[in-house]
Amino acid sequence: MLLIRKRAYARAGLVGNPSDGYHGKTIAVIVGNFWAEATLYEWDQLELVWSQEDHSRFRSVHDLVRDVHLHGYYGGIRLVKATIKKYAEFCARLGRELHDKNFSVRYESTIPRQVGLAGSSAIIVAVLRCLMDFYGVEIPREIQPSLVLAVETEELGLAAGLQDRVIQVYEGAVYMDFARERMHQRHGLWCGVYEPLDAGLLPPLYVAYSTRISKPIQGHSDLRARYHQGEPKVIEAMDRLARLAAEAREAILAKDARRLGELIDQNFDIRRSICRLPDDQVEMIERARRAGATASFSGSGGAIVGSYPDAATLDRLQAEMAAIECRVIRPNIVA
Repeated sequence: MLLIRKRAYARAGLVGNPSDGYHGKTIAVIVGNFWAEATLYEWDQLELVWSQEDHSRFRSVHDLVRDVHLHGYYGGIRLVKATIKKYAEFCARLGRELHDKNFSVRYESTIPRQVGLAGSSAIIVAVLRCLMDFYGVEIPREIQPSLVLAVETEELGLAAGLQDRVIQVYEGAVYMDFARERMHQRHGLWCGVYEPLDAGLLPPLYVAYSTRISKPIQGHSDLRARYHQGEPKVIEAMDRLARLAAEAREAILAKDARRLGELIDQNFDIRRSICRLPDDQVEMIERARRAGATASFSGSGGAIVGSYPDAATLDRLQAEMAAIECRVIRPNIVA
């Protein structure tokens, strides 16, 4: 029996985030310590199998409330369903006919929820990889992130940018340019310019995340509206974040760890100037810097990323984070 199993990994936005949704530039790395995995096999009907994140039975009302906080009202099954629909429609647009065999598909994820490590898009990327293998219709790599984004924005009405989908498709470390003049269309989807970087040039990095239920950064929901309304402070911040990413690319290529660390710190400071940030997440940054590490948010809140100079700093960082129920890992940058 045909069995296909594919993974997609968590990610950390290193510099430039969140300018990817505002014609900016970013650098991100894959975090291979955590992944979403989809398993697909031929079946007599098309069946979507619920995972551990698609609960319908609970021990108590309090258990139900906690589950909704962690996984939302629909778990991940809606992501799987929307991915299949979008893939089939895109293949039809390409004039590629899909065979009529059916399949069963399920997913599981080890990516911590609600801490901004891109768990939802990882599920979509893993399912998309299974579908491309099953049907034998490969989507060009440059287009895949845009198709994944369309699953979330067009099918599910979620607000998102391209950065997470690019790094999860390309893996390793990637510099991304979303400037208006660099964006181009392929098969009706807008793509940026993506440059893989040698992860071996990076200094030692860490990712720290809260083991408690977190919440997204306040003010993100209206950031797009403020940008489109032309608020000078927001527009200037996005321009500065884009410039940081370009400078960070040069620092990485030059193996200038000190300069890269400064840019990581500046990234958070700029973000803080335009968003209301939860006190507990700001405390993560402050504790990391107190330990001697650099620090910025890795995504939409609940996890931070940064660099550190030596093992002693990492030890101090782990102690600082443990005091506030945060775990520290060294990201496995899967290429």
